[in-house]
Amino acid sequence: MINLTEFKSLFDLMRTFSTEQKCIKYLESIRWSNGIVSPFDSGSAVWKCKGINYRCKNTGKYFNVKTGTIFENTNIPLKKWFMVIWIISSHKKGISSIQIAKDLGLTQKTAWFMLQRIRTCFGSDLDVKLTGEIEIDETYIGGLEPNKHDSKKIEGTQGRSTKTKVPVLGMVERGGKLKANVVENTTTKVITPAVVESVDTTATVYTDEWHGYKGIDRIYNHLYVKHKEREFVSGRIYTNNIEGFWGILKRGIIGIYHSTSKKHLQLYVDEFVFRYNTRQEDENTRFVTLLKNIDRRITYAKLIA
Repeated sequence: MINLTEFKSLFDLMRTFSTEQKCIKYLESIRWSNGIVSPFDSGSAVWKCKGINYRCKNTGKYFNVKTGTIFENTNIPLKKWFMVIWIISSHKKGISSIQIAKDLGLTQKTAWFMLQRIRTCFGSDLDVKLTGEIEIDETYIGGLEPNKHDSKKIEGTQGRSTKTKVPVLGMVERGGKLKANVVENTTTKVITPAVVESVDTTATVYTDEWHGYKGIDRIYNHLYVKHKEREFVSGRIYTNNIEGFWGILKRGIIGIYHSTSKKHLQLYVDEFVFRYNTRQEDENTRFVTLLKNIDRRITYAKLIA
């Protein structure tokens, strides 16, 4: 069994996973630590076949460790996939598909598809509700009208308009996990169900004075600061942590990715949430965490539909 705690750099990763067979063996040890399981019938016996394939006894179907994962039907060697996973999970602000393409000798289209597949695995550990003290805030991505040529500017995009901007709602557990999701708007009808779904009712919730949060008053112990009155901290009442995350997210999008479409924005948000939630972990742990959650395959046709 490979000991990833000995890794210090990307070079160590490349040296360890130098062949396809080494990558496959390690992936099998991660996915099937308690024995080989058929993706077609988890209760079926499994027969070993020639090469890397196995056969499900009950269904008669053939499979391997890549079946049903982001690696299924890929012509890209696993060692390149491993490198991309290592890089995107360890770079604090991410990495562009153009840079990955140059570094690994791929086309930009292939690199983008690989990154998007990997991003589908980032939101796999956010099913547990947040507890304790929770900061909630919203932000808007895109729509930098002042930077556009006059002929391309769109009227009525100021403030909370969603004509050219996409709202994102974030919730962070002080000292714990963070959740962030793209939403249609920031009205009470949208915010209240989103908060109830993600935050335990025993939590104390801190927000600003935006009227979209009024609906949570009857459910949570809800306290807020009045930003319009230049009040940003009142004892333990503040939203500085979630606002700090917005800064990281926006700098990453503007500096690395430059822009994102509304359709794909959630995948990019999940990427930054993953790095925030694993901020206390090293690159080795992040790498293994992602490999344990690769059963979220998405096709290129679905991505661009």
